[in-house]
Amino acid sequence: MGTFKIEGGTPLKGEITPQGAKNEALQVLCTVLLTPKKVTITNIPDIIDVNKLINLLRNLGVKVEKLAHGSYTFQADEVNMSYLESEAFKEEGKSLRGSIMIVGPLLARFGKGYIPKPGGDKIGRRRLDTHFEGFINLGATFRYNREDHFYGVEADRLKGTYMLLDEASVTGTANIVMAAVLAEGKTTIYNAACEPYLQQLCNMLNRMGAKITGVGSNLLEIEGVESLGGCDHRILPDMIEIGSWIGLAAMTRSEITIKNVSWDNLGVIPGTFRKLGITLERRGDDIYIPAHTDGYEIQNYIDGSILTIADAPWPGFTPDLLSIVLVVATQARGSILIHQKMFESRLFFTDRLIDMGAKIILCDPHRATVIGLDFKSSLKGITMSSPDIRAGISLLIAALSATGVSTIQNSDQIDRGYERIDERLRAIGAKIERID
Repeated sequence: MGTFKIEGGTPLKGEITPQGAKNEALQVLCTVLLTPKKVTITNIPDIIDVNKLINLLRNLGVKVEKLAHGSYTFQADEVNMSYLESEAFKEEGKSLRGSIMIVGPLLARFGKGYIPKPGGDKIGRRRLDTHFEGFINLGATFRYNREDHFYGVEADRLKGTYMLLDEASVTGTANIVMAAVLAEGKTTIYNAACEPYLQQLCNMLNRMGAKITGVGSNLLEIEGVESLGGCDHRILPDMIEIGSWIGLAAMTRSEITIKNVSWDNLGVIPGTFRKLGITLERRGDDIYIPAHTDGYEIQNYIDGSILTIADAPWPGFTPDLLSIVLVVATQARGSILIHQKMFESRLFFTDRLIDMGAKIILCDPHRATVIGLDFKSSLKGITMSSPDIRAGISLLIAALSATGVSTIQNSDQIDRGYERIDERLRAIGAKIERID
């Protein structure tokens, strides 16, 4: 396991460009299994989780060619379906939660899809029911081997139908959409997720020859087609990384420009950080954040009550940024209630922040009250471990703002979602060292 050693308390300055979106990459990479034609994808982030999925595609027989940094071609004209029943696949598949999204394309094109119970962040229950109930609605037969924790779905030909999803799951919607594009007849999905990355997936599939309407809404209609062709696709910048850099700039009182952010796809993210008192300026497609030398003050509601920030499906505030908001609030003027509705274990990292000197009351697994220090008292460097990707980057931001030296163990968790983070932070003045 790797370790980051961070010397905090140094203001940063410069420009930083967000990587391609991890959550989009894990979806669109799986579309290559829907066609024997060549697919070119650019702006792919070079991170552990995405590289694991690319390697899984290779092992399935997909021809992968790297054209340049972040740019690949994929051709799935000789898929090895027997690999799905191998011991190697059982080990490889369970190490990556994103592996669940190969099931929909394989089921649609080859009539079967298998997956071991996927891994990923330990942030509470993350059920797969929405995925498999969608496949069953399309006519697939489901089976589950409890001894091996191995899931399977099979169908001679999927048939379009109407379905109302029990939750607006992003990965569940993506998986069902990829299965439905090759189903016979019309599929209607209500309560579909509508995140920008899901929109990107649908638009990519349409360029491949699919017939999807309602993109951007929670009601998708899909007219099945016989086959799909190839296409070129560019992945959006990662909105979670963009939010991370906003939080970093505020906490370290740094002047930072975040380049090429695709403002039109950020939704409520800029407005949410402004509620914390952070100044953001739009400059073309960049975000400019001045040094907050006088700090920043949390807004109250108009009746004077304490601000609450909660996560919600798009266009609500993404749960992946709540940990960043929580950390930023530790040095704000004022107090805030953080309500993590979607995952019950994501706030447990606050004990590390409390050890650093933050004033946080963990009300229950879903809610935390943060009393800002207004930079009158600095956080103190400590030794800690990263429990998951988003908590890891939040602790890293806290360490960069803290007095003294911090050590973050299990840095691989951060590397799963952030490309060459130590190099990119050093380029804007951060004192961070990787120790293997």
